[in-house]
Amino acid sequence: MLKETLTIDVVTTDLPGRDKNEIIAAMLDLLCNSGKVKDRELALRDLLDHEAAMSTGMENGIAIPHAKTEAVDEMIAAVGISRRKIDFENLDRKPSRIFVMTLSPPRGTGPHVQFLADISRLLKEADIRKKILKAGDDAELLQILVG
Repeated sequence: MLKETLTIDVVTTDLPGRDKNEIIAAMLDLLCNSGKVKDRELALRDLLDHEAAMSTGMENGIAIPHAKTEAVDEMIAAVGISRRKIDFENLDRKPSRIFVMTLSPPRGTGPHVQFLADISRLLKEADIRKKILKAGDDAELLQILVG
């Protein structure tokens, strides 16, 4: 699922942003640049509404902002690395540097669940997280994620 979903245009080793909202907006911009988001404002509103209801900050420096939205026709995802440590209200109360965003249409959960299972399996490995944080450029990051 990672190979089918992640491409060079939706990964970055230099995610701009100084706080949670700026990171969400920057991740959404990656997805919008891929041409698969029909309505940026709707997608942003759905992402921020979901985040307000429940923080998507996980553990081990990972956050997975996501939303179901009419702004997309299929599940899409992006991965970004921030040079800054961002407070994402993580479960372990530590900041995040690895961000995974997914947007899915409201109907159907199969692709979304499969992608999250695949990326979670990868990110639970401390060695992989270290490689991701040390990736020198977007191509290297993509190779780590799908290689």
